Amino acid sequence: MASQWLKKSLPLVAVALAAAVPARSASAQEIQLKLAHFLPTANGMHKDFLEPWSRDLEKCSGGTVKVTIYPAGTQLGNVARLYDEVASGVVDIAHGLSGIPAGRLDRVRLMELPFTVKTADAGSRALWDLRDLFKPDFPNLKLLALHAHNAGQIHMVTKRVKTTDDLKGMRIRFPSAAVKEMLTYLGAVPVGLPPGAVYENMEKGVIDGAAFTWDAMDSFKLAEVTKYHLDAKTYVSTFWFAMNQRKYDSLPKNVQACVDKLSGAALAAKFGKWWNDWDAPGLKLVKEKGQPIDELSDAERDHWRDVLKPMIDKYLTAEEAKGIKDARAIYAKIQERVAHYEK
Repeated sequence: MASQWLKKSLPLVAVALAAAVPARSASAQEIQLKLAHFLPTANGMHKDFLEPWSRDLEKCSGGTVKVTIYPAGTQLGNVARLYDEVASGVVDIAHGLSGIPAGRLDRVRLMELPFTVKTADAGSRALWDLRDLFKPDFPNLKLLALHAHNAGQIHMVTKRVKTTDDLKGMRIRFPSAAVKEMLTYLGAVPVGLPPGAVYENMEKGVIDGAAFTWDAMDSFKLAEVTKYHLDAKTYVSTFWFAMNQRKYDSLPKNVQACVDKLSGAALAAKFGKWWNDWDAPGLKLVKEKGQPIDELSDAERDHWRDVLKPMIDKYLTAEEAKGIKDARAIYAKIQERVAHYEK
């Protein structure tokens, strides 16, 4: 009797087990996410921000999520393609530079106008506070962070620069449309290049200098080819960190909660210290090499402000003509919010 019962029961048990296995596998299925950015893995933004953020997401999800990072030098790490990649879902998450490619993200790039921001802390916090103003720049994306660097420098290969006269005719790499216009009004010749192409073009004499942060002297090895530095503190570049909205919506609620926990205001508050830390090695390298570092005198800074006032007005007028009717209002709110954090 027992053997007959066993013979009859075994097929039923097997069927039950077979049905249970797919259910368990499905519940434990790993979520693969692709994150792309435009920086080398030696860069601080990769080491201190993007790599730890990815691993923290994996940990928070209890191992459900696996994040694969595609940095500069990989097929998905082209700075000019990152926005389109994440918007279309080719990658799930991306970190990009607002100024590349040109002609996009017009609202957020208003922060890049000269003399708007001094510190990465104030710029990054202000950008996040005002994120609702920038939503038209990021359709179909879930913003995870917006940030800016510390006010940047002009690094020279061929000539020491202290005044606008020194800049005249100098071929300078620019990171954004606002910096391009700034350099034009100061008498320089702006040259558009992605960050990774600057070293070679400096070395070959194609450009005379570049607008960059101290960080780039180390992470892009530019201290090997530069000779002089003007700590102008006149401009910043802005960056975005976003996820494809459809992908975010498809995630389990607990994973969405992890993404939210690791992003937003809490993340924006980290960039001030990070940028100070990222700038330090590059500045140290320049000093160790004995390369002169100049700062604008008070009189020269006032002169730059006077020269650039028409440029700022022209820039805002052009943005209004492109359809951003509240460009001046957004710019004023950016200035106000930055002042709140820099006071």
